[in-house]
Amino acid sequence: MKSDIDSLTALLETADITATQASMPVTGMTCAACAISAESIVANTPGVSQANVNFATQTLQVTYNPKQVKVIDMQKALQSIGYDLITDTEDAQGKQEEAQQTHYQALKKKTLLAGLLTLPVVIIGMFFMDLPYGNWIMMGLSAPVLFYFGRNFFVNAFRQARHRKANMDTLVALSTGTAFVFSVFNTLYPEFWHARGLHPHVYFEASAVVIVFILLGKLLEEKAKSNTSSAIKKLIGLQPKTVWLVEGNTEREVPVSTIQKGNILLVRAGEKVPVDGEISFGTSFVDESMISGEPVPVSKQIGDKVFTGTINQKGSFRFRAEKVGSETLLAQIIKLVQDAQGSKAPVQKLVDKIAGIFVPVVFVLALLSLVTWLVLGGNNGLTQGLLAFVTVLVIACPCALGLATPTAIMVGVGKGAEQGILIKDAESLEQAYRLNAIILDKTGTITEGKPVVTDLVWSDEARFRQNELKAALFSMEQQSEHPLAEAVVRYLRDEVSSAVTLDSFESVTGNGIKASWQGWTYQVGSPKYIHSQKMTIPAELSSLADTWAEAAKTVIYFSEERKVVAILAIADKVKETSAKAIQLLQQRGIEVYMLTGDNARTAASVARQVGIPHFQAEVMPSDKANFVKKLQNEGKIVGMVGDGINDSQALAQANVSIAMGKGSDIAIDVAKMTLITSDLQLLPKALKLSRLTVNAIRQNLFWAFIYNLIGIPIAAGVLYPLYGFLLDPIIAGAAMALSSVSVVANSLRLKAKKL
Repeated sequence: MKSDIDSLTALLETADITATQASMPVTGMTCAACAISAESIVANTPGVSQANVNFATQTLQVTYNPKQVKVIDMQKALQSIGYDLITDTEDAQGKQEEAQQTHYQALKKKTLLAGLLTLPVVIIGMFFMDLPYGNWIMMGLSAPVLFYFGRNFFVNAFRQARHRKANMDTLVALSTGTAFVFSVFNTLYPEFWHARGLHPHVYFEASAVVIVFILLGKLLEEKAKSNTSSAIKKLIGLQPKTVWLVEGNTEREVPVSTIQKGNILLVRAGEKVPVDGEISFGTSFVDESMISGEPVPVSKQIGDKVFTGTINQKGSFRFRAEKVGSETLLAQIIKLVQDAQGSKAPVQKLVDKIAGIFVPVVFVLALLSLVTWLVLGGNNGLTQGLLAFVTVLVIACPCALGLATPTAIMVGVGKGAEQGILIKDAESLEQAYRLNAIILDKTGTITEGKPVVTDLVWSDEARFRQNELKAALFSMEQQSEHPLAEAVVRYLRDEVSSAVTLDSFESVTGNGIKASWQGWTYQVGSPKYIHSQKMTIPAELSSLADTWAEAAKTVIYFSEERKVVAILAIADKVKETSAKAIQLLQQRGIEVYMLTGDNARTAASVARQVGIPHFQAEVMPSDKANFVKKLQNEGKIVGMVGDGINDSQALAQANVSIAMGKGSDIAIDVAKMTLITSDLQLLPKALKLSRLTVNAIRQNLFWAFIYNLIGIPIAAGVLYPLYGFLLDPIIAGAAMALSSVSVVANSLRLKAKKL
């Protein structure tokens, strides 16, 4: 523990003192490409040495020289391309959450209203084209869909163009805007086409439907991102806001932010430890599961270390503050989680990159087709050229491209929920099938996560009096403050009709308990304590105790007068399904590792029971995260499965993070997947679901692109010289719709797949 904290402190001390580091929320980002743009413009600001925009947490982490650049300068740079920076240092996170919630509600309202306006446009466009004033009605209904509800696409496309960039917004704005303008022209001046022997067609429904579909995709994305900061909030919430400061003989409650190194602090029963320090007075048991992951509270004496966020049990103690503020172990965990948590969805990143190339290529092809028709088309060159120009842009609409990933993800997430696999975002589904190394926490992941009595054996002499002796044992454990006492009470509760009234009771701190009843003296304690009391231990019990100890079980002795009458074995039981799940993973060629904060003997026993050849014991939270990094540096795609706060760093660092549903809220929030029933057998199913979903995404993208590769040349008129065929914009619109339907239908096939 000491070396872990010292190494973290050393990192802080070696930081460049000439530079300032800051983390600030960024608003207005809607895709991975936005994060790249925001990161690029801040990084290129004079005075900024390093910038990293975390899309998942919507934050900018920047290192800069305050003498050369101010925060306001970075904010203005981001505002120039449509984003903003929250510079309020007091409640930045609260303001960010408020902005995200406001944006989500506005987007939800836009999508709903745009859909309501688009529905009659589609009905008229498909079934009532001869309706009087039908074109005018469609124009009136679709105009607000594009230029009010979808105006952000046009604004963002313009801002990207100013910086010579293009993204999905550019493609949406270009195709829908051109189709709308062309349709408006045909509605206002139909005689232009009539004079040339052609019928003017309108494509209001195509432009409106595209906007609605893309808005829906953005809405789904925002919903998935809405809880990304909750894990950090809960980690921060582990630190109490106030603390009892001891000054001489007085105690007063003060804000934890005012605590200095060397202050003496009081922690009462049930309270959280406010900062890291060393106990100077008192004894207690402290729940350190947030650090070690182990369910049994740790006995604390004078001179022992205590850590921020751990929970004091029944006693009270005073301790001297040694590390405060950002120096505490909890603060370091929070920082490491923030640094590692964000990542970009691989497929969506690829789609954004392709769109950046696809947009200018499509526009050039559309212009080229127009120019070619003007030069070679004769008298009808202008007419056919305009039709070809619009047809190319309409058929190249990104609807299918935009639906390819979200529809497959939606079905995959629903399929997972039916099986008890809670999937938080697209990235986990896109990565999980690639895993070739999986790290499992022990407690609560492979095991049940709580100590239980596995065996209770009586001596030959006491076997016939066990009902009477059970009552005495039950009554003693009910009064005990030792955390293992609860396991004994749970075990005996159904076997003992009622507790007895003990004549006396005494707790021997850290060793056991002593009581008298009906003139007899009884003791319950550890092997070390019982041996120190020179108790007589029957041979059959002594041999059995050694066997249990070899199996990494905790052995408890129960004595009457000077003779041991029973022994109990307490252990964190391995889940019945763990061994089978691990075997399935290994059969798929996945390397399985186990990391635990427990001792080496217990770790070896559990690893042997479930068939894991690679394990490490007595590891700290940062050790787990470093082990993940080590495997990643070796080229492995790493999955981390855990259930405790102590696993949160490793979960955030892993390529795919999976939490057990019965674990801590923070582990569940950090993880990208949650196994609701905490059954490890769901893990192989989750990996198969990932593979099926990624296959569907790839198929969708293939059809979306192959449709464009075939459709665009035909729309441009390459078949006209050979066959006299020129694609009508209406057919182009129908083909566009068909491509979208095919993508959705292919995604729905996932529902029938068996995991």
